[in-house]
Amino acid sequence: MQKIIPFLWFDNQAAEAARFYVSVFKDAEILDTTFIENTPSGTVEIVTIKLFGQQYQMMSAGPFQKINGAISFVVNCDTQQEIDYYWEQLSADSNAGECGWLVDKFGVTWQIVPTMMYEMQKTTDKKKLARVIEVMLTMKKLDIAELQKAYAG
Repeated sequence: MQKIIPFLWFDNQAAEAARFYVSVFKDAEILDTTFIENTPSGTVEIVTIKLFGQQYQMMSAGPFQKINGAISFVVNCDTQQEIDYYWEQLSADSNAGECGWLVDKFGVTWQIVPTMMYEMQKTTDKKKLARVIEVMLTMKKLDIAELQKAYAG
């Protein structure tokens, strides 16, 4: 069993969210669904899914806890095509979000990030990094070509 499993609390959309995420991500599957009867919020549903080898659990247990942007999930993308795909699939509003961050129809926050950003961020050239950050701050969905252009100067 995985030592740490991200756990998301939904009012009543755990199963719907699980099906949605499994449809978006390759190599994804629903592993288990459990129902717990007679809780203070009625019947609780817990769905376990696997995305890219990582387990996640989702629970429908009423409106007592709310998902917010303080926690987000990073999707590392090697190509612009991947960025475009995840942005279109996950974003509840393709015009919303900033700097590669978006919110899906369930209120879950995602960061759709090109993997090359990690190398750019490690540069010791402060001017290069400043140019990349300046350009990134103007973007909603990140554009690899524009970020590379800013990095190159």
